[in-house]
Amino acid sequence: MIDLMKIARTEADGGDLLGELGNLFEPADVRPDGYPDAIIWKGGNHNGKAEPVAHSLTDAYALLGTIAAIDILQLPFYAVPMWSQIRHDKKLEPLAWFGNMPVTSIKWSTAGDAYVNDGNGGKVVVMGKSGNAPLRTQAGVYCNVRPYGPITAVRCMPCLPYSQDRAKFNVDPKSGIVHSEMNSPGVQMAYANRLFLKMVNDTGRVGRVAMKPTQAMEDGINAGLHSFMLSKTKMDVGRKYAVDPYVEHKDRIDAIVALLPDGFFDGMDQWTGKIEQHISDTNYGILIWDLINKQDTIVLATDLDGDRLTDLMADISDPLRAFGDMVLKHVGNDKRMSNLWSDMGYTTGNGRDMTSVMHRMSGPPIHEQTLGSADAMLLRLLDGDESMGGTKQPYDPRIHFVLIRDAYLDANPGNAAVKAYLDDALAKFDKIYTDTRPGFLEGYKQLKEAITPWGA
Repeated sequence: MIDLMKIARTEADGGDLLGELGNLFEPADVRPDGYPDAIIWKGGNHNGKAEPVAHSLTDAYALLGTIAAIDILQLPFYAVPMWSQIRHDKKLEPLAWFGNMPVTSIKWSTAGDAYVNDGNGGKVVVMGKSGNAPLRTQAGVYCNVRPYGPITAVRCMPCLPYSQDRAKFNVDPKSGIVHSEMNSPGVQMAYANRLFLKMVNDTGRVGRVAMKPTQAMEDGINAGLHSFMLSKTKMDVGRKYAVDPYVEHKDRIDAIVALLPDGFFDGMDQWTGKIEQHISDTNYGILIWDLINKQDTIVLATDLDGDRLTDLMADISDPLRAFGDMVLKHVGNDKRMSNLWSDMGYTTGNGRDMTSVMHRMSGPPIHEQTLGSADAMLLRLLDGDESMGGTKQPYDPRIHFVLIRDAYLDANPGNAAVKAYLDDALAKFDKIYTDTRPGFLEGYKQLKEAITPWGA
């Protein structure tokens, strides 16, 4: 058994977390390209029967839950130290280590506003905030894909209407006007558009485009790339933008197309499907109808709008169920929407089980997840009362096992033994974590006893 409380206290007290975790693992023989001195660990059973996955060791329960899960399962893995303090101390280089690992990876999003030691006895906000934006740049991420219920969101990255370049960000001291240099790499836009069109072709789903070419220059370029690539396919377009953005921005888009690698458009001339082009704002209402109507849909959006669309996808089902309960009560029916929801064929919960996969221009994808209240929950563990006098539930580590399952299936396509092992582990997890959850440390002990390590 690993002393998880000791690790939690070491992190909370600003202790030697690198040394503490370095004692648990051995140095890996794998290194990310261009970083021969990167700190990369390995663990689990590397018996050749499963391809390993790389874990980011970030903060709070993202760190603690990962360490518990990989210890329980013992599947082969690599681990990259990436918590706030080490990211700050090494000037964000650990993001490049992780972003360039040549294997399928799991990345936990962590708190953006964290205080770390400044090296001089004081505290300072961590460099790079959450690290998400610089990681994407380092890793060559061009989009993330989030499926939930009938809707799949393809979110182009960076595609940001704000700056990632601090040197070009300023506030005019006389007017107070904020100015930033945009950072929306056209080549990565093209990759996201191609993946979106390919997914529409491969799945037969309706493809919706969520852009605002009339008001945002970046969206004009993005929509123009979309229009150019669409012309190379056999796809049907229903609703169209009033002005063809490729015609409007032809010279700029041709310049981007010239940078794309040879073979980028191969096979596209055979792609078919149905595309609807919407102004980004209207997609919020359209996607609610898609969920209600069980319309299988893939939507392409920029980073900023995509973030809001995925929030909608995660959050809308609870209000719909609550409204359903109000209607049932009004008509005097004692049924509950939580039961009727699945009976009616709906599969969405509260969004916590929504998966997210970041695609890189080269290399396998990165599976990502966010733990919103991990810091507060960890403090409760450290204070000795996870339930806060019975008013709260202890931390639920199920998402770690779900995310690990997704990543290993992705890294091991067709490996029936890996799938069977992970399905069995998740079933055993669900027998332990029922409506009344055990405490985190108690649950770790019960899972260690219930789940046979990989290859044992």
